[in-house]
Formats: sequence, structure tokens, C-alpha cells
Amino acid sequence: MEFGMFHEFQRLPGVSEAEAFAQSLEQVDAAERMGLDAMWLAELHFAPERSVLASPLILAAAIAQRTKRMKIGTAVQVLPLCHPLRLAEEVATVDQLSGGRLIFGVGRSGFAHTYKTYGVDYGESRERFSETLEIVKRAFSEERFSHKGKYFTYDNVRLSPKPVQAPWPEIRVAAASPDTYEEMGTMGHAIFVAARTGNISELAPLVKSYRAAWAAAGHPGRGEVYLRVPVYVAETEEAAREEPRESILHLLHTIGARLEASASASGAREIENRAERGQKMQSIDYEEVLRERMIVGTSASVVARLQELREKLGLDGILAELNPGSLIPHQKVMTALRLLCEEVMPRFK
Repeated sequence: MEFGMFHEFQRLPGVSEAEAFAQSLEQVDAAERMGLDAMWLAELHFAPERSVLASPLILAAAIAQRTKRMKIGTAVQVLPLCHPLRLAEEVATVDQLSGGRLIFGVGRSGFAHTYKTYGVDYGESRERFSETLEIVKRAFSEERFSHKGKYFTYDNVRLSPKPVQAPWPEIRVAAASPDTYEEMGTMGHAIFVAARTGNISELAPLVKSYRAAWAAAGHPGRGEVYLRVPVYVAETEEAAREEPRESILHLLHTIGARLEASASASGAREIENRAERGQKMQSIDYEEVLRERMIVGTSASVVARLQELREKLGLDGILAELNPGSLIPHQKVMTALRLLCEEVMPRFK
């Protein structure tokens, strides 16, 4: 299994932006030193109380210069908010600077507020995603290309630089709606799955549909699945349960409120029961969170839960959210990272 850390470059209460960058980069350096496989960078906009990670590719370039081994991924680059050619240039540049260590994770984002602020209609997000991804892939793989689409038109484009990885950096796509699972299986892209707005137990039939579409399309192998999930490892079961309590409930309540508010947004049709899910997240019981939306415990407990999920979902790796909700102190995150790398990872290698 591949082990990665999903990072939002959290800004805790009372912490300056400069301190948030410094603490997060200290965690990145520790992950490189401890042998973690990958560092995953979120894309969050207009949330100063939560994060300073608005530019994942800029941070990916910085991380590429301070690491030598660890892969660097975007989880996810929000494609409908991007200019395709500029994006292709920047992705290729990071892949060059990292020596081919970039994983290009992409998605649409499940909330409409960022789109509104950027002046992009959320109802166009699916079409913009598909067109942008097509353009970026062609820019990477073709010497010259032209494109005439609904949102972008280009003539005789020649990208420079090209990425190190050919034909393009590995692409992984965030899957949230059932049709996305099947579509990505047909296209032959690896997927991220998550349980923030639902339960881990709901993922198995969706993963099955993805792999059925993969096989029907004639792709080799079975299709890779990576789970983004809050993970908290501590020296005792009590500490593992209680230390992240406030932070994870804060996160779920915040996302639930945004999900409920976006239920009537244009383009929200693809996620069923959006308002109902948002309401549940705001009142969810912590015992259900521990059971269905997190992996917590001592190293032994986390190993056992990951083994169970690997068997049920056929997981190829995880993106461990070690500070879901942005309220867990830096040193506790460092401890959880150390335990993950030194006591959990070796059991899966």
C-alpha cells in the first residue's frame, strides 16, 4: 500500500500565516525523513481561519526543492477554475523540478462558494472539468495540437516545458458521484474516494462499479483506488479517541453547513440528498464518526482497521488526514505522523 499524508497547510487559532507555513513545512520535512511515500496538497480558497493552501502547485514546487524521494501530489487541483494551458505549463514545470515525482490529482470540488467568488458558474463545473482535462492531456502528449470546445479554443499550440513523465504525470481523479466512478473506470484513471459526506461502509458498491467499468473498457489490471480519510494514531486508545474529537467535529459541522447551503446551487444535482447529508454532518454523533468516518487508535488498532479496509475495498493506498479540522496542535500531528511512518507503514510493505 502507498501511504500519503493529506495536507491542508492548516492555520490553527492564534497562529500567523508565516507560522502556518513554517509548521506545515516542518511536517513535510519530517515525512520525507521518516519515509512517507507521498505528500498530498489540498486546494482551499478564502478560508483564512482554516488554511493557507490556496496554490498547491506553487507549494509542490517548493516541496520538490526540499525533498529528494517523496512523491508530491495535488488532492485535488480544481480543474474548472483553471486556465488549461497555464495549468499544463505549471504541472509540467513541477514535474521537471521534482524529477518526475508529481502525481496530478484532479477534481471539481463539492461546494459552490469558491466558484461563485471566482465568477464561475458551478453548473458548468462538470463540462469545464472534462474539457480542461482533455486539453491538458493533449498538451502533454502531442507535439502540437489545436482545440475548439465550448469554453476554450486554441490553434497550433506547442507546450514547453513537457513533463518528465510520459505521456503525462500520473492522473488520479476525485470520485464523489456514482457516474464519476463509472466514467473514470471507462477512461482508465485511478481514483480518490473519501467519506467526509458519507460513510466508509457506503464505498464498496461504488468501487465495484468503478472496477466493472474499468474491466468493460478493456484496461489492464483492475484500476487503482486510494482512500482519503482522517487518521489519528496515538500511544493509547483514549488519546487517539479524544485528542482529535473537537477538531474533526468542527470540520464535519463546517462542511455540513456548506453542503446544506449549496443544496440548491446550480449543478448540485449530481450529489443526491445533499441537504440531508449536510444536516446529518452538523448533528453527527462522535461514535459514528469513529466507526464510519475516521481511522483512530494505537498503531495496532490502525493496522487492523487498514487491513480490513484493504480487503473490503481493494485499496492501493491512503491519504491520511492527520489534522482534520485544523485544530490539532502541531506537536501532536508530528507524533501521529511518526507513529504512522514508524509503526503502521512497515506492516504493509
